[in-house]
Amino acid sequence: MTEVLTDERIAGVLRPFVRAASPVLNALREADPVRLRGREIEALGDGAVNKLLRQLDSMQLPGSSTWDSMSVDERCDWWTLRVGRFLALAAGLPRFGGAITSRLPLRNALGITGQSLVLCAIAGEHGVTDPAVKVRLIAEVLLDREISPELAAGTAADDEQAQELTEDLDASKRKHGKATVKAVVRTVWRMARALWEIDSELDKRPQGRLHHQMLGNLPVVGVIGGYLGERSALKRIGRKGAEWLGRNGLRR
Repeated sequence: MTEVLTDERIAGVLRPFVRAASPVLNALREADPVRLRGREIEALGDGAVNKLLRQLDSMQLPGSSTWDSMSVDERCDWWTLRVGRFLALAAGLPRFGGAITSRLPLRNALGITGQSLVLCAIAGEHGVTDPAVKVRLIAEVLLDREISPELAAGTAADDEQAQELTEDLDASKRKHGKATVKAVVRTVWRMARALWEIDSELDKRPQGRLHHQMLGNLPVVGVIGGYLGERSALKRIGRKGAEWLGRNGLRR
C-alpha cells in the first residue's frame, strides 16, 4: 500500500532542500569562468586574446556585461534552458536501460531536484529570498500541494540539515577558495537522495509528453527520451513558476 504523505512531512523534506539550494545556485550564479568581472574589456586593446574576451563578454554568462543588461525574464529563461539542460541530462541518464531503469526512484529524485533548483533560481531572479515562499512554490507547482506558511517556515533543525547537504561545498571552499564543479555535483546528488523520502509523491511532478515517455521506455535510446522529456517539463515549470509568483504578487 502506498504511503500517504502529509503536508507536514513534505514540508519537512523541502525546507532543508530549499536552504541547501541557495549556496548551490550561488556557486552557479557567481561562476566567472573567464574572469570577466573587474576587467575593462574595451581598454584591453585589439590582440587576439582580448578579441576573444570581448566575444565571451557578449555571451549570456554571469559576470558578462550582457548578463548585467538582461531582463528578469531573460535571466529566468537562462536558468531554465542553460542550467536546466545539464540537470535534465542527469535526470535522463537512468533511462539508458529503458523501462526497467526508468522506474528507479533515482530518475524522479534527480528530475525533481533539477526542477526545484530551477524554481528556486527563478524565484531568486524575482527578488524572492524567503525560503518559506520557495517551499510553497515547489510544493504547489511540482507536487500540487498547498503548504501553509506556518509549515513552510521551518526551524533551526532545517538549517542543520541543510549544512549536511552542502558540506561538500563548504569543504571545497575551504580547500580551493571556491565551490568546484565536483562539489556542486556531489551536493546535487545529496539533495536528490534527500528527496527520496517523498518518492511516492514524485510522479506528480511535470514530466515529458507522451511521445517522450514512449521513447524513454526503449533500451539505450531511452536516454534521449528522458533528456527531451525533462527539457520539455522544465519549460512548462518555468512558466508555471512565473505564474505562481504573479498570482502571489511576487513577480517583478
